[in-house]
Amino acid sequence: MPGHQSQSYSFNALLGSLHLDQQAPPASIVIIGSGLAGYTVIREIRKLDKSVPITLVTREPGYFYSKPMLSTALASNKEAEQLISGNSESMATQLDITILGGVDVSAIDTKAHTITTSQGILSYGKLVLGLGADQIRLPLQGNAAHQVMTVNDLEEYAEFRKVIHDKKQITILGAGLIGCEFANDLISKSFKVDVIDLAPQALGRLLPEAAALALQNKLSDGGVRWHFGTTVQSLDCEGDHLKITLANGNMIQSDVFLSAVGLKPRLALAKAAGIETALGIQVNRQLKTSAQNVYAIGDCAEVDGLVLPYVMPIMQAARALAPTLIGQETTLTYPAMPVMVKTPALPTIVSPPAKDSNGQWKINTVEGGIEARFESTDGQLLGFALLGTATAQRGALTKELPSILS
Repeated sequence: MPGHQSQSYSFNALLGSLHLDQQAPPASIVIIGSGLAGYTVIREIRKLDKSVPITLVTREPGYFYSKPMLSTALASNKEAEQLISGNSESMATQLDITILGGVDVSAIDTKAHTITTSQGILSYGKLVLGLGADQIRLPLQGNAAHQVMTVNDLEEYAEFRKVIHDKKQITILGAGLIGCEFANDLISKSFKVDVIDLAPQALGRLLPEAAALALQNKLSDGGVRWHFGTTVQSLDCEGDHLKITLANGNMIQSDVFLSAVGLKPRLALAKAAGIETALGIQVNRQLKTSAQNVYAIGDCAEVDGLVLPYVMPIMQAARALAPTLIGQETTLTYPAMPVMVKTPALPTIVSPPAKDSNGQWKINTVEGGIEARFESTDGQLLGFALLGTATAQRGALTKELPSILS
């Protein structure tokens, strides 16, 4: 893939100026992670300060791509390399930063203000952890358990495309947002798709039953077969195919098995450094961790008990973190942020109510869609789910919702 073999951008020059026994300039910013969170923070910093030294350290090559497009790229006939919008060299030039690509970080010394990398020790003035999250991998029985695939980055997507190019039947474990998006994407290219989930419906954490049923029916019309209320007992090779045995005793024959059961924030690096973690790396409303001059953002961060692995929360957080990093401390707020589920078979937008909300769903079927409102006992709108033509109400209903963090 383009950029994958490129060397770390100006790494030798950097280590020449930041030797083991030297300190980085007090204002220097080091960011670990080249995903949407890391690059968005950099862009926001550059709007405010053109000269502060910024170093991006990433185990990936340092290219930039839109991760949400991984679950929709088949339908748009995009190969992995076509999703890259900027290689490491162009991003470094565009943003006037140093990119250390293909570099692993093994430790953070919060007292010395250094990180240990696969190519040496690097000092920081302020450190931002944009570590992202890993796909959850359930332990499975069977002689083909090692063939379970996940798609959580560009290289995994490239491998997935390679594996499925001559296949016909694909099984997805997980009927959440990513599972449904991949199911829609695969049937658009005439794959036969089975989806397995322990929940009784698709998007169990986001949609009321009636809305989930409408989405399921649309995807079923395209060729998806649903297996709810059960999970995988074993995964075995049977000739040229996979035999998937479900906990309910049913069996599925498939060519490829894709796991999409959710994400878990990457916490190991922070934990080893003594930084406080829970569901994610715990930060306050200024995105500060428990360690001085260390911040966290994106899928790895937990803000006031919330881990929100979506695009809009990352954008909001980056706009708050950037000024804080250059000395203009800013408090993060989260307005209502509806999530678009990329299922063209039945476009879906959802803004789920907070977990502790008291109220009930009210379902209104309209021509070509469903408008589901979650209302409190006094009629206040606390959440919604819009499907099909009802997605046109997104703007109006969002204005009625309370902020997530005000």
